[in-house]
Amino acid sequence: MPVALKMSQVYAPTLKEDPAEAEVASHRLLLRAGMVRKVAAGIYTFLPLAWRSIRKIEQVAREEMEAIGCQELMLPIVQPAELWQESGRWDLYGPELARLKDRAGRDFCLGPTHEEVITDTVRGEVRSYRDLPVSLFQINTKFRDEARPRFGLLRGREFIMKDAYSFHADADSLQEHYDAQARAYGAFCDRLGLDWRAVTADSGQIGGKVTTEFMALAENGEAALVYCDCGWAADVEAAESVVARHPSLREPGPLTRVHTPGIRTIAQLASFLGIAEHDTVKTMAAESPEGQLVFFLIPGDRELNPVKADRAVPGARLLDEDDFRRYGIPKGSLGPVAPPDGTLLVADRSLQDEVSWGVGANENDFHFVGAMPGRDFEVASWTDLVVAEEGDLCPECDGVLKVARGIEVGQVFQLGTRYSEAMHATFTAEDGSERPFLMGCYGIGITRALAAVIEQHSDEQGIVWPVSVAPLEVAVLPLAVDDDTVYPVAKGIWQALADDGIEVILDDRDDRAGVKFADADLIGWPVQVIVGRKAVSEGTVEVKVRETGERTQVPIAQAPLRVAEMIRSKRR
Repeated sequence: MPVALKMSQVYAPTLKEDPAEAEVASHRLLLRAGMVRKVAAGIYTFLPLAWRSIRKIEQVAREEMEAIGCQELMLPIVQPAELWQESGRWDLYGPELARLKDRAGRDFCLGPTHEEVITDTVRGEVRSYRDLPVSLFQINTKFRDEARPRFGLLRGREFIMKDAYSFHADADSLQEHYDAQARAYGAFCDRLGLDWRAVTADSGQIGGKVTTEFMALAENGEAALVYCDCGWAADVEAAESVVARHPSLREPGPLTRVHTPGIRTIAQLASFLGIAEHDTVKTMAAESPEGQLVFFLIPGDRELNPVKADRAVPGARLLDEDDFRRYGIPKGSLGPVAPPDGTLLVADRSLQDEVSWGVGANENDFHFVGAMPGRDFEVASWTDLVVAEEGDLCPECDGVLKVARGIEVGQVFQLGTRYSEAMHATFTAEDGSERPFLMGCYGIGITRALAAVIEQHSDEQGIVWPVSVAPLEVAVLPLAVDDDTVYPVAKGIWQALADDGIEVILDDRDDRAGVKFADADLIGWPVQVIVGRKAVSEGTVEVKVRETGERTQVPIAQAPLRVAEMIRSKRR
């Protein structure tokens, strides 16, 4: 059905000034272009133009899912607490889970994700290996009670998501579908015109051990990632760190206790001792769930990665001020030599070959130089503990890592039996045994994708939509609507484009040319056909490409065909 709209009839209240609340380009432009309006912190109304783009993004996701045999269904937003208690996440998920009670006092939550509901759905119906694999998806509204919603759609509380779930009899089947989902996610990002990276990630509260994020590169991205020219990339929380170490202290020496009055930072210590910061070792104190004191030992010039620390000692938490007083240890002078009895020493693997360390002496105003592992203390385990940084070595080649920021558009997980075991979701295997399903889950943030497109495709004048997700593809701008020459020509082109299957809008408002030009660039119509008196008198119209700013004079009779061909060449 032809799509031919008129600006006078479209609800798109544009703003002349940047809203004070907007911190990033996508938030600012969605508000200014009359596409969203804030209802509450992190909760937005999507106005007609934004909704047209969202529906297009949903359709791209839908087509990519159906192409790999994933079937669409719809799951409830309100979920009973019993399912979350079965999986163990009712208490684990934390305050982001919005809980509520019905009139009978029963506990429910607003779904931030749907692993529990889909597992419950499938476990009651799929009983045999012959029925597997099963792959299902939905496009639905989610709610997470973010503590600090910000950046518009990039960190909201209510958002639209495409989430898919798969059930398998064996690991090979799960891997095959996981790979198919990853390819579909790459195709999704390509069709939206995104510059993206597939990065190794941490599974967080979802669970599972194998996961990949699809990150749209953006200066205002909420996540940092490291990548190599070889194609390897990872979220900094999950990135394996291969630290290029160049120690200055290469020879063992005596353990020497040094008075270091007032020294509390690594920079102060290195300066006082006359050594490089990377020749010092920083000690971070934590406590295991069993109450054991843990010292994490990392290069002095690096930061501890809390995700890796938790992986090394599950459930360990860094000490607070009260803990330091309870243990009777000095916060600014911790070290591995003679720690409190029973302390577990876990060191970053980049320190393993270094023979001389500068460390705290576990006494205020004193440090050791020449501390040597194996002689002066024993490390219980060597592992990757630090945040990956620019300049680290790529774990897959000899390249050097670079750092970028990104917006997480999607993520795929291999869940294994995380939910099926907890919720007793089983099937009868070929050998007659009862086994838990192997599961995968796969999410795309539809509204985050909308914001990511704008972050990458915008300029000082406004949005620069890729044709694939633009609210409409062409705008026809008559510079006069009250005469019998310009407006009829513009209306004729508008109608001809619509009849040819092009999504087109006619700016029929009785406004100055400058207002129409500004709104056209702000909203971001990919192609604009400008119809003015002088051009019409010469038998031409001007065709402007928003992305490049290129302007071309085209004969009136040829304009509909030329513009239609241009749009079709840009569709993804």
